[in-house]
Amino acid sequence: MKSKYIAALLCFALLLLTSCGSPLPDNKKDYAGEWRSTTVYLYIGSDGSVNYVHQDAGVKTTINAPIQKFDGDNFEVGALGINTTFVVSAKPHLVDGVWKMTVDGRELTRYSK
Repeated sequence: MKSKYIAALLCFALLLLTSCGSPLPDNKKDYAGEWRSTTVYLYIGSDGSVNYVHQDAGVKTTINAPIQKFDGDNFEVGALGINTTFVVSAKPHLVDGVWKMTVDGRELTRYSK
């Protein structure tokens, strides 16, 4: 009985964490999609959800949380007061028909929208 209560509580917490974001604003729709480099995977959903994985030199960083706000081209991701800012030095743009964006100093390519 206790394990069912804990499982239900965890499901509720997960639902709460994933439902705190807002859809992307119209002027940020180009951010949506699956972006990659050799060390980074970044998925930005049109619903404002973010799945980020950075793996380099045996160290893996993972963030799964909604976008809380945009500050210019940068965006803040987090939940429950734990936030991180992704610094966008080159917002989404086309280069020879391929979408590119530079986040935290890494050039990313969009593979799907």
